[in-house]
Amino acid sequence: MLREGKLQLVPTEVATGTAAASWTAGVMFFALMLYAILGGADYGGGVWDLLASGPRAKEQRRLIEQAIGPIWEANHVWLIFVIVIMFTAFPPAFAALSVALHIPLTLMLLGVVMRGTAFTFRHYDRQAGDVQRRWSRIFGTASTITPVTLGMCIGAVATGEIRVQDGVVTSGFLHPWLGLYPFMVGLFALALFAFLAAVFLTVETDDRALQNDFRKRALVTAAVVGMLALAVFLLSYRAAPGVHAGLVRRPWSLGLHIVTAINAVGAIAALWKRRYRWARIFAAAQVAMILVGWVLSHFPYLVPPDISIRSAAAPEAVLRAVLWSSAVGAVILVPSLYALFRIFKFSRRPA
Repeated sequence: MLREGKLQLVPTEVATGTAAASWTAGVMFFALMLYAILGGADYGGGVWDLLASGPRAKEQRRLIEQAIGPIWEANHVWLIFVIVIMFTAFPPAFAALSVALHIPLTLMLLGVVMRGTAFTFRHYDRQAGDVQRRWSRIFGTASTITPVTLGMCIGAVATGEIRVQDGVVTSGFLHPWLGLYPFMVGLFALALFAFLAAVFLTVETDDRALQNDFRKRALVTAAVVGMLALAVFLLSYRAAPGVHAGLVRRPWSLGLHIVTAINAVGAIAALWKRRYRWARIFAAAQVAMILVGWVLSHFPYLVPPDISIRSAAAPEAVLRAVLWSSAVGAVILVPSLYALFRIFKFSRRPA
């Protein structure tokens, strides 16, 4: 909570039990995972819109617009859900991140707004070539900036450089996120989302030529993702020792790497054999496992090393209300989203 302009951690004795706080954090991270997979594919689609090339560039952009159009606004529900849960259930963590990362978070939100605005105006504005190119550049650029800044925020949290002392953020506004490691995590997020989008787009059409265009992009991007993942891992030894230790020394570390590798190889193999629906499943699972590793390496902290899940948790009555309202909301939200995807996505049966 905020008192006299300072961030105050909820005392441990007032905080709820570990189980309720952990369940609430788990719901929040699950929503973040869904946003990374569904929203990440949307951002990646914007990247490929910017990089559309060759004799089918116009068709590539049309496919991206058709794939994103029906559901792109719906995917932001997961980001909103994450934000609402954090400031309701873990207010000290929300306050610390909002202060320490307010610059990259603002850039990210500006990217979201610019991206949506350009996407809409491109559709309804004049179809003249120069007008379309202008909106396409804005749409693609914003779709690139947003994943990079999101990744930089994640990288900044991983470094443990966001420090809170006596309820005040003491690490400044630039130091935690302006560094090589956060920037590399941002590039990794961008490449991962581009890979995810390229894989998803192979399922969005039955045009073999377009499928092959995005198949090639997905295979190339998979190699880039692998190289950036290795770079981020090596840099984490010094820049994010907590994450590095979690990925190497925990009992679950080996199993996590094996499952992640199986999904990565499975996605590449499915693409190679043109099994696009299987490639989509493996690619989504790969992204999910990467996020699982990031979350587990931080546990039990929300903002390491000063704010843990338990110390930041709101009173138990608040957490129970959040969990129950999330369950009730899921009863309404999940069938609605299923109907949306059923109408606009699952009904398509490309060869």
